[in-house]
Amino acid sequence: MKQLCFLVIAALCFASSAQSQRVIADKIVAIVGDKVILRSDVFNEILDRQRKNEPVPDNAECLVMEQALAMKALIVQAEKDSLQVSDDELEAMLDNRVRQFIQVYGSKDALEQIAGRTVYQIKEDFRNPIKDSKLAELMRNKIVEGVKITPTEVKAYFDKIPKDSLAFYESEVEIGQIVLYPKASRDLEKNALDELADYKRQVEAGERKFETLASLYTDDPGSKNTGGIYQLNRTEKTWDPTFLQAAFRLKEGQISPVIKSKFGYHIIQMVSRAGDDATVRHILKIPPITDDEIKISVSRLDSIRAKLLAGTMPFGEAVLRYSEDESSKYTAGMVQCANGTYCTIDQLDKDLVTLLPSLKAGEYSQPVSFTDERGKKGVRVAFLKSKTEPHRENLRDDYNRISLRALEEKKGDALEKWFDAKIPSYYIMIDDSFSGCNTLSKWKNSTTAGTR
Repeated sequence: MKQLCFLVIAALCFASSAQSQRVIADKIVAIVGDKVILRSDVFNEILDRQRKNEPVPDNAECLVMEQALAMKALIVQAEKDSLQVSDDELEAMLDNRVRQFIQVYGSKDALEQIAGRTVYQIKEDFRNPIKDSKLAELMRNKIVEGVKITPTEVKAYFDKIPKDSLAFYESEVEIGQIVLYPKASRDLEKNALDELADYKRQVEAGERKFETLASLYTDDPGSKNTGGIYQLNRTEKTWDPTFLQAAFRLKEGQISPVIKSKFGYHIIQMVSRAGDDATVRHILKIPPITDDEIKISVSRLDSIRAKLLAGTMPFGEAVLRYSEDESSKYTAGMVQCANGTYCTIDQLDKDLVTLLPSLKAGEYSQPVSFTDERGKKGVRVAFLKSKTEPHRENLRDDYNRISLRALEEKKGDALEKWFDAKIPSYYIMIDDSFSGCNTLSKWKNSTTAGTR
């Protein structure tokens, strides 16, 4: 049972990762309340992990069964507690799952050909599994929502870790930035507009193919090698809204007029569309920035930096008022990495790294120009909030990380206690073919209790 609090995390993914097209079902091998588990559920999950080259232990059947039992118990209780997944939320999750499949296989047509089913049928196959997975997640969150951690508990958790097992961390920094993107001159903007208008004319006249022009002339490195192609969904918030609206106004084969987004200027061709999903091609042109425009932005950032140094404006306020970097504007300017705001050197872009030797914690860099991952020129002031040296994990330098782990362990204990209390109240049946699974002892002991 000690494993259960860990396994339930994986169990939340069990329904949505299991194969929806089952082998014609063998038989029911377990029941929790009114929820059944089929033999094919267990073995298809193991096969799926093997296909993904994930490690499969010798007792995989027992572990997968335990995950399935835990998930079904959470779903049963979620329904008793009237937890719900809204239709809109479920549709969004299904659309996201389909988009992931399309990204893997390259296009909607390729996905449908490989699956032998339409996108609509694929969504229906996953509707119940994804809903169940979300219900289980909601129930788990409800169980642990009141769990908090105190500094004393964090220290006690840390003191239990064997000293030779403490993690070793490379040097990490917390670094923020205020970014301005210089505006191109009107003449250079007009040149970009004229180029795109001519590309549109060439394609519509049948002189060149859109994908050929995109491969040759687009300023978008992310789609240059694929002829400018992208998969869109109307409800996805990550896309520039102007780009999205212009794309979905098009009919198949139609090319948009030149539009302006936060990335530059585009023309868009609608390749295919199915409801809120679409495949498009685009050509991006970013008008070049000259030294004169960069100097204007440097001067403006000099004035902002002076306010920061004088203490008349906090860094977070300056970010909110002036920064034009969407990725950090709403994180108080702090760069986000795998460990939140803590970044190793190799996780930062090379232009930020070159600023670090001249900065101490709490200092601001001079305004410097850089080129972002989209090839767009900008100017920024960097703020080094903190820097750690390579070190063994300790409470002084790593309290936040340690406290998060301690909190998760405490939540796991709360979840385990919840299962101890709830399992006897459910009707539970486990097939004799799993009689050799010692990890299922708690569930087996309750197979008669739940029938009272």
